[in-house]
Amino acid sequence: MKQQFDATLTGTDSEIDGTAQQITHADYSEAFEFRSIDGTLHLVIAKDEDGEWIRIDGTEPYLSSWIDELAEQATSHA
Repeated sequence: MKQQFDATLTGTDSEIDGTAQQITHADYSEAFEFRSIDGTLHLVIAKDEDGEWIRIDGTEPYLSSWIDELAEQATSHA
């Protein structure tokens, strides 16, 4: 299993604490999954063929800024 790390995303009115880990995804070489501690937020991001981080799964609604926040935290833990 991939190493899990603590991650925090900035919500509209507070920070959202959770855990993230690198996951294996058939369509992408690099992908990460975030799950909030309270279970309200799930986000999966992956690097597309152009090297850009994109959201590929998760709960709705979501903030697009979370993609960059999670990618930054994920790459610093990889």
